[in-house]
Amino acid sequence: MRRLALITVLCALGSAAVAQTNDPALTAQRAAQMLERAALAMAEADDARDRVDALTETIRAYEEGLSALREGMRRAAIREQSITVVFEAEQDRLGRLLGVLQSMQAAPAPLLLIHPNGPVGTARSGMIVSEITPAVAAEAMELRRQLEELALLRAVQETAEDQLSAGLTGVQEARVALSQAMAERRTLPPRFASDTDALLELTQSAETLDSFATAIRALDVMLDASTRLPSFTDQRGQLPLPLRGRLLRGFNQADAAGVTRPGLILAAESRALVSAPWHATVRYAGPLLDYGNVIILEPQGDHLLILAGLGELFVRAGDLLAAGDPVGLMGGEAPNREELIISDPLASGGELSETLYMELREAGEPVDPTAWFATQDQ
Repeated sequence: MRRLALITVLCALGSAAVAQTNDPALTAQRAAQMLERAALAMAEADDARDRVDALTETIRAYEEGLSALREGMRRAAIREQSITVVFEAEQDRLGRLLGVLQSMQAAPAPLLLIHPNGPVGTARSGMIVSEITPAVAAEAMELRRQLEELALLRAVQETAEDQLSAGLTGVQEARVALSQAMAERRTLPPRFASDTDALLELTQSAETLDSFATAIRALDVMLDASTRLPSFTDQRGQLPLPLRGRLLRGFNQADAAGVTRPGLILAAESRALVSAPWHATVRYAGPLLDYGNVIILEPQGDHLLILAGLGELFVRAGDLLAAGDPVGLMGGEAPNREELIISDPLASGGELSETLYMELREAGEPVDPTAWFATQDQ
């Protein structure tokens, strides 16, 4: 039942992310509901049969909810700013409109129709008033609607700040719990025995990531005969990215310094969860040169998937992973509420301070991962 509840939470999060709305207040309210469900999932994770899976799903739920909540807050700030700008630009006209409305409200209706030129003037003034009044009333209704919307937007933002704090605390607790759960799971033996001395020698002698990946591919390992991973090639074009983030640089796309890399660079949040996109064996996990922590996964015979730039690792060489299993966390410090509340409404994506490098190799040569992965913004 708990497992089913967690899956239901994730399905709800996925559908909410797809069915985006332009209403900032509604976006923020839906995000708050997502975070509430994530908190319930966190409470149930301790009693789950597979605590690692439960915590992994909980972290994903928190990441989805926090992202949606920040987007709702950003949209609310933009909408509030646009309404305020209009009010300031039309301050004189709105002042006159309010003056007219106040005078119409204060004066008795018969007096408004009395004209010094007698019955004919009174008739003419009545005709003018009858034509003008609907327009004035319509504008007054629009003004009232905007004022009510402004009050709602400000209330939503104040409430969202508290919800953001609670969500940040919850996701951090879930990450710590997952790290502990993965450490306990490490007592299980790896599915195949790798030559640790050979790995160490390769690590020490490596000069580039390319040469290291080539050497890893050539390193003999003793596979468990019962290991039969599902087909990786059948998943071409359907694989999820290993983390929530945004594509920062494409395959062989030059950066500001003119440097090209045969992989994708993904921008992600600090401490973001990184998962295995598909079933794979871990060929290497550890620090390498200046790439930070590197994980090399083998999803299928002639394919290697390289993930570089992680801050914390959950796996080791020899582990057998299922699709979606957590492999580590991005580096950096978990942001606090003040850092995530966007002071400039037009700014977005500033919270994506970490970068993950992802390279896919086929028969020893780098290939464009965009043909394999869904690289749209998460």
